[in-house]
Amino acid sequence: MTDTVEKTSDGAIVYDTAILNQISEAAFSPAGWASATVIGGALKSGGRGNTLIVSDGQQEFVLRHYLRGGLPGRIIHDSYLWTGEDQTRSFAEWYFLAKLFKRGLPVPRPVAARYSRHGPFYRADLLTVRVPGIRSLADRIVERPGNREFWRGIGEGLHRFHEAGVFHADLNAYNVQVDRQDSLYLLDFDRGEFRPPGIWRQKNIARLHRSLQKIRRLDKRVNFSKAEWNELLEGYFSESRSA
Repeated sequence: MTDTVEKTSDGAIVYDTAILNQISEAAFSPAGWASATVIGGALKSGGRGNTLIVSDGQQEFVLRHYLRGGLPGRIIHDSYLWTGEDQTRSFAEWYFLAKLFKRGLPVPRPVAARYSRHGPFYRADLLTVRVPGIRSLADRIVERPGNREFWRGIGEGLHRFHEAGVFHADLNAYNVQVDRQDSLYLLDFDRGEFRPPGIWRQKNIARLHRSLQKIRRLDKRVNFSKAEWNELLEGYFSESRSA
C-alpha cells in the first residue's frame, strides 16, 4: 500500500495510489460514480443510511459518510470538532485499517479518506474496497442457521484480532461480517486502536453477545441461541489455549 495526501480547498484527501492513480472530491459523492446504491439488509444493517456501494463499472467500493449517533447526532448531524488532521475520524480510521490490512487481518482494504473543514468543525468520509458477497452476521443468521463450525469460526476470528491487540469500539452483529465462504471480516474501525491485553477483550465479546440477544428479541427469524453462543466462545477460547 502507498499513501498520498492531497490538499483540497477546505481540507485534504489521503488515498492509496496502488488502487486509484488519481482522486478528486467527486469520489466522495454518489454522483461521482457510475452507480451508487444504499446498503440494505434483512435487519436494516446498512446503518443510518450513510453507507453506499459505489462502482466505477469495474470495481466496487463502500463509501461511508461519518454521522454522529445517539443524542449528539440529533443536534450535530455530521460535524466533529477540529483537533488536527491526524485526529480526524476519517484519516485515523484509514491509517488504522491500513495497518490491519498490512498485518493480514481480515478487514476491508482502505482506499481513500477525506475531511472537509469549516471553521472549528469538519465533516468526513471513508472509501474502502468492497469484499465480494460480504454481509453482516445479523443478516447471515436470518438467512440460515450457523452450524458448529460456523460459530467456532467466528470465535476463532475474533480471538485473532484480540491477540493482535485490536480494540473495536463497537463490536456488534452488524460490524461482524462474513463473506461467501462464511469467513469473518470486521468493519467500521472508527475509534479503533491497539491495546495491551486487558478486560477490554471480555467487554468486546460481551458487547457482541448483547447485540445478538437484542436482534433475536426483535426478530424471531434470527437463528441464535445459548448453544450457538457457547460454540462461539469455544472457538474463541480454544484459540486462546493454543496461542
